[in-house]
Amino acid sequence: MAAKKKAKKGKRDMLVVGSKVKELVRGKGLMAAGDLLEAISERVHEIVDRAATRTQANRRSTMRPQDL
Repeated sequence: MAAKKKAKKGKRDMLVVGSKVKELVRGKGLMAAGDLLEAISERVHEIVDRAATRTQANRRSTMRPQDL
């Protein structure tokens, strides 16, 4: 049932490690907004989606770095 709720809201799984991202941001002397992690995770989803499309267009089943 929880999966159905996620699908309705349009939320996707978090793909980044929050503590590591925040550590990186703090290391640059900055602060991380509350919605930064979700935005980064969404960007990763988009990158992988585009890479998957390219992989399939090249008739492969293995995604490679050049597909990014």
